[in-house]
Amino acid sequence: MIPMVKAEQVYKHFGRSPVLKGIDLAVRNGEVVCIIGPSGSGKSTFLRCINHLEKIDGGQLWVDGDLVGYRRRGADRRQVMREKEVAAQRRQIGMVFQRFNLFPHMTALENIAEAPVQVKRESRVAARDRAFELLERVGLAAKAKSYPAQLSGGQQQRVAIARALAMEPKLMLFDEPTSALDPELVGEVLDVMRQLAADGLTMVIVTHEIGFAREVCDSIVFMDDGVIVEQGTPGKVLSDPTYGRTREFLSKVL
Repeated sequence: MIPMVKAEQVYKHFGRSPVLKGIDLAVRNGEVVCIIGPSGSGKSTFLRCINHLEKIDGGQLWVDGDLVGYRRRGADRRQVMREKEVAAQRRQIGMVFQRFNLFPHMTALENIAEAPVQVKRESRVAARDRAFELLERVGLAAKAKSYPAQLSGGQQQRVAIARALAMEPKLMLFDEPTSALDPELVGEVLDVMRQLAADGLTMVIVTHEIGFAREVCDSIVFMDDGVIVEQGTPGKVLSDPTYGRTREFLSKVL
């Protein structure tokens, strides 16, 4: 079976500074993978590479069997895709960031309905109906007419998740979605993500919420200094890690 995400020897540099140093990873369809590790280890950069928000400098990345950002030209050649083609790939991948990035002049419902109308050319009526269904799914139907400034941080992040789901992605990427929230608001966002996992959506999640990772994820990846140090089931990585660097990190966060 073709993995939903496959990375082979992925490298990324910013100037002369290497950030990713040969990442190999496969994510099965329907799998939830959590990436943990210290700040600066390359977690968020790798996530952005999957969505081609960052262009890789070496190796190859596939999503659902398609090369990300490139097309094949013969057995050993590849050609950079035009931006329009990259945008088409990106429509199949939902991404939720640390910051909510909602349009401040639009209601919650309008924020969710906008992309399907503008990008997928859905009718405004159909997009709004779907947006309301998604607001119900994330527990915010009563806030449909509220503007972002009228919502808490947790509510805004749930709207951002609904907005990503409105494009009906085959893959969802979460880049520390609770890190900008007050502690008492974290749980409501994690509850939505738990439900998405229960629904079988393929997700790759960069997170510092170790308890959530233990409970929800099928696999945990520990990254440090641009490499994957260790990966395995939550029980193995969090309770019986193989490597000293993993044990050192977990001793500081558990």
